[in-house]
Amino acid sequence: MSHYTSEDEIETLVRDFESCKIDKTQFRHPQHLAVAAWYVQTLGREAALERMRSGLFRFLDHHGVDRKKYNETVTVFWIDQVADKLIAMGDDVSFVDKCNEVVKSMS
Repeated sequence: MSHYTSEDEIETLVRDFESCKIDKTQFRHPQHLAVAAWYVQTLGREAALERMRSGLFRFLDHHGVDRKKYNETVTVFWIDQVADKLIAMGDDVSFVDKCNEVVKSMS
C-alpha cells in the first residue's frame, strides 16, 4: 500500500492518471482513493466527481478496457466517502496525512 510523503508525489499520481501514463495494472483501489482525495481537496465534491468520471472514461478508453467496467454508483459512493473523511479530519491535518489516512482506512 502506498504511503505518500509529499503533495508533489500525490499530484504526480494524479497527472499520471490523467495522462494515462500509469499502467492499468498499477492503478488499483488505493490509487483511485488518492486521486479522489486530491480532486475533492482541490476542486470540491461536485467538480471532483466530474473530474473522476471523465478521467476514468479516458483511462478506460486509452487502455482498451470496456466502458462497462465503469460504475457510476460506485464512483459517487467513493467520492462521497472520501469527501466525508476529509471533512471529518478537519483543517488542522495536512493534506498528505489526510490522503494517507483515506488510503489506509478505505483500502
